[in-house]
Amino acid sequence: GGWPLRPQPPKPETMMRAPPFLLLAIALGPFAAPAHDALAGGGAPDASAGHAFAAAQCGACHATDETGASPVEAAPPFREVARRWPLDSLAEALAEGIVTGHPAMPETVMSPDQIDDFLAYLDALNRT
Repeated sequence: GGWPLRPQPPKPETMMRAPPFLLLAIALGPFAAPAHDALAGGGAPDASAGHAFAAAQCGACHATDETGASPVEAAPPFREVARRWPLDSLAEALAEGIVTGHPAMPETVMSPDQIDDFLAYLDALNRT
């Protein structure tokens, strides 16, 4: 292979069942910078921008609004993700760049600002 080297997905027989919050991070793909690095961002997190990103990038599988079922039954609505798992855990997982071996979840690269916006959106869902 050429550069950049891409990690190989794990073999199914060596994979353990991941907690759902990690599946969200896996679905969002690799990231190069910390989620909450104040020096990296261009301003305050924007929950509306985070919702727009989620709808565009994740809405084919996950419900992104306050109500309604996910288009794919196995994909939890993001409002459920926001209520079940601490955002700090998600922020860390997103920033660390978990790579998925699951073919149905596309890799999505987000900037630090997009990560902050996405987390602000999840936080707003958690408050509704």
